[in-house]
Amino acid sequence: MLNKVKIAVDAMGGKGSPKKIIEGIEISLKSNQENFFYLYGKKDLLEQEISKRKVLHKYCEIINTEDIVLDDESALTGAKKSKNSSMWKAVESLREKNSDISLSAGNTGALLVISRLLLKTIAGISKPALAGLWPNQNSMNVVLDLGANIECTEKNLTDFACMGSALFKSLFANDKPKIALLNVGLEEYKGNDVLKKTFSILKENKMKNFEFCGYIEGNHIMEGNIDVIITDGFTGNVALKTAEGTANFITKNLKNSLNKLSRLLSYNSLKKFKNKLDPRKYNGAIFLGLQSPVVKSHGSIDSVGFAHSINVCNKIVTAKLIEKIESNLITVDD
Repeated sequence: MLNKVKIAVDAMGGKGSPKKIIEGIEISLKSNQENFFYLYGKKDLLEQEISKRKVLHKYCEIINTEDIVLDDESALTGAKKSKNSSMWKAVESLREKNSDISLSAGNTGALLVISRLLLKTIAGISKPALAGLWPNQNSMNVVLDLGANIECTEKNLTDFACMGSALFKSLFANDKPKIALLNVGLEEYKGNDVLKKTFSILKENKMKNFEFCGYIEGNHIMEGNIDVIITDGFTGNVALKTAEGTANFITKNLKNSLNKLSRLLSYNSLKKFKNKLDPRKYNGAIFLGLQSPVVKSHGSIDSVGFAHSINVCNKIVTAKLIEKIESNLITVDD
């Protein structure tokens, strides 16, 4: 395990687990053998899946846990349910320094509560936010919050702006990313009170760590003119799933609308187009604001998508992303 990235996996979280978790690990190992997996979950079920894939034995260790946080449980119920759940133990492993990063496809709310109970937040940050990368015309956007915080204050949104800026600067060569608030219009008078107050705070921000560009509407997110898009978790999650559903709709119907000859002639272009729109390629969002990295995979994602979230974990650890974010982070209150 020397020099390997140690990933603590909630192997029971999400639809189709643990089968899709083990399949995802197998897929990820085809391109990267630099990870080691601590699998938290029901030992008999995990051994059954791993026994079908002998190659996995030297890359995995099973830690038996009897309880599972269910997807339909409330965040508090799931978090309080048991300290022997696969989700709790995977995050606890991170706190105890037995792993480098924690990964779960389980209940988002419960994962956030457990992470906040067990891990420290970065100084000056009120709430962690779920941040992910979205493709755009030019490169990638950072978007947060994608579902961790249904309701937010102006303090939360300004924190998200600072954390999103720090994340973008840590990932890309850009010292002054452009930031915008997701809203129903571009005019200053539109939006709810929290958005208007956040707008005023960010507009008056005299720091040079990002450029505030006002509001952005949902139909402009993928144009690539804004680097970091800030929203509450409810709106962000709706936007994310709408974008994913639209991408799937376009790729399926485009293929069906072309005859066999057209598909053959356009095969390479269609494949490239489909790959860019494939939501599975962008699976894996990090809880920004914690001193230790926790990654959330979509609960309904398949094994291919879960493999991509494993790749995200490896990149976060090897690039020392948390340290870079902390060094780049300047809050509005500073």
